[in-house]
Amino acid sequence: MNKFDRQSSSADIQTLPDDIAEELSRLPSEVISVDDAPSITPPAPLSQDEVRTIVISLMLTMFLAALDQTIVATALPTIGRQFQDVSNLSWVITAYLLASTAVAPVFGTLSDIYGRRVMIIISLSLFVAGSVLCAVAPNMPMLILARGLQGLGGGGIMPVVQTVISDVVSPRERGQYQAYFSSVWMVGGILGPVIGGVFAEHLHWSMIFWINLPLTAAALGLLLPNMKKIPVFHRKRKVDWLGGVLLMASAVVFMLVLTWGGSRYPWLSPTVLAMVGSAIALAVTFVWHARRADEPFLPLKLLTGSVAPFALTAGGCGLGAITGLTVQLPLYYESVYHLTASEAGLALIPLAAVSTCGAAIAGRTMARAKHYKRVAIIGTSWAALCGLGLTLTTLPLWGLLTLMAAFALGLGTTFPVCVVSLQNSVARPQVGTITGAMNFFRSLMSSFTVAAFAAILLIALGIDVPLAGEHHAAGSVAIPTEDMRHAFRYVFGAATALMTIAALCLIAMEERPLAGPSAKQPVEMAE
Repeated sequence: MNKFDRQSSSADIQTLPDDIAEELSRLPSEVISVDDAPSITPPAPLSQDEVRTIVISLMLTMFLAALDQTIVATALPTIGRQFQDVSNLSWVITAYLLASTAVAPVFGTLSDIYGRRVMIIISLSLFVAGSVLCAVAPNMPMLILARGLQGLGGGGIMPVVQTVISDVVSPRERGQYQAYFSSVWMVGGILGPVIGGVFAEHLHWSMIFWINLPLTAAALGLLLPNMKKIPVFHRKRKVDWLGGVLLMASAVVFMLVLTWGGSRYPWLSPTVLAMVGSAIALAVTFVWHARRADEPFLPLKLLTGSVAPFALTAGGCGLGAITGLTVQLPLYYESVYHLTASEAGLALIPLAAVSTCGAAIAGRTMARAKHYKRVAIIGTSWAALCGLGLTLTTLPLWGLLTLMAAFALGLGTTFPVCVVSLQNSVARPQVGTITGAMNFFRSLMSSFTVAAFAAILLIALGIDVPLAGEHHAAGSVAIPTEDMRHAFRYVFGAATALMTIAALCLIAMEERPLAGPSAKQPVEMAE
């Protein structure tokens, strides 16, 4: 919900529709000035067909980003053989993740300054340019650089898409649409390895990049004609480039620590410790600069208050838990239940698919219930109980998959509630900034959780094991089944702790009224 200074007069509020005026009258008085607020003139509502077309185009756009995070994995062996370079293969994925994480807050903030249309065109252009360069790369270094460029575009897609949705759909209805995008992300994540394997085996590995061109053309063809109809809420202001560079630099160094620590370098090695010190120094410098800048790149006030810190933490814990389990569970399935690599991949579907069902339930509840966060509190508490069951019991495969699905159902409720609560807590010209910050912190939390779960297994087993995409080599590591079961109890315990933290954060988070049609009104129009 937008927040206005009390300088906004009652006469101004009376010019708004009744439901919006009612919400404005309940807002706190201390948040931002009128200069930061959007125009009080309500935009012409979009028709259902226009909203549907925009949503479909945005879903296709997000599918591109989801697909390219996983489609490369199964083609890596083929790429390594062609370039005769296996030692640097991990950088094909790492370069994309580093770039996409670092620029998420950049695109979010710039969309608040220059508008959504410009930033979605730039992000998709960078993505396509990177895809073409990847497809024609003559060697491994060029491929890695091109993947970094592709990551710059991919990292901008998620925050800009979520911000555009906030422009066309009211907060009360937005949860339902967030569930749709969660399903797109899930489908892209599942189809990516399959498509990548088929292209690498039967066609050519470069097809995993060429396929992005027609998909991008289709997305832009649907989206651009309708972009001029979307309400404009961005506000031109000076760009704090120094703050943006400091934020990106600290993120890149921190991500490198999580990537290299425990694998390329020991955690307590001078290299890792120096990088940790550099990341902290850059972060402290960013905070120091942001406190003194007139218009900081990421206003620190947005990250404080009674909503943002709790929603960011709860959402980060939810995404971290599901990402960490998705990365490590194939090793568990292969070692304990003796599944093949493909069967272990299929066993991940309940975790991904059912979490989307949880997001859909929460989204629909938000459109109808006044106390919308209760569904997420119940969901995260349920997930914590299921995680405790996974920690304390030994189950057959069907029992494990059933309990894992129940865990995922509760976990999925966090995502729409956290996203919409964050966007609902700031002024319209700041939605892109908070959305970019949310994606930034979620990516960092996911990387941290993957590294933490790997460290837990390493400590529990006492030996190095194949992790993070190297499960196909699990057969070369002789680990007794009972030892693996015992080690994974700590992993499930860590996931339980994350969901407990998420539940406590949601309980503490303020539940602000959502703008939009009330539960008694039909959901027909966007804002």
